[in-house]
Amino acid sequence: MANFQDMIFTLENMGLSSVLLPFLLVFTIVFATLRQSKILGDEKKFHLIIAMVMAFAVVIPHVLGRYPPGRDIVVMINSALPQVSIVLVAILMVLIMLGMFAPDIDILGSNLGGWAVILSIGAVFVIFGNAAGWFQLPGWLNFMRDTATRSLIIIILIFGIIIAFITSEPSKGKDGGFGKAIRELGSSMRKSK
Repeated sequence: MANFQDMIFTLENMGLSSVLLPFLLVFTIVFATLRQSKILGDEKKFHLIIAMVMAFAVVIPHVLGRYPPGRDIVVMINSALPQVSIVLVAILMVLIMLGMFAPDIDILGSNLGGWAVILSIGAVFVIFGNAAGWFQLPGWLNFMRDTATRSLIIIILIFGIIIAFITSEPSKGKDGGFGKAIRELGSSMRKSK
């Protein structure tokens, strides 16, 4: 009985990552660029033909081994895409964290928004840097390797922030600091409901 891994190996042996994926990538980028820029007008067939020619011009020399050593475009694409995708995943994680912790805050006009951006980028950098082996967590943070401990800390922090927000009294004077940030977050959440 065949499994999913066998199917992937079969597709790879048929040229999935060395022919089909680079062809589709180059074709899609060239076709979309021609359609958006309208350099050749609105004729879809011209865009289609030029995109196919460019995609074949990238893939065929790779298949025939005609690229000079170290200058194979398909090899460059296949080695660069994982790095590009990890950057995109990191950016997506920052945006998810911002959406979760600071959903309706004007980032440019609020101290809380700026801190949320900095903390989100820092957290994603630490997570991905640790996963990539760029650095190790300091010895005193070894307890953070346990997923149950991390979950418990996050839950305690969330409940602490909620309790501080509910029990805090608004000050009559000039407001500032962490209390202001929590009140801004609470008011923006109330506005979104």
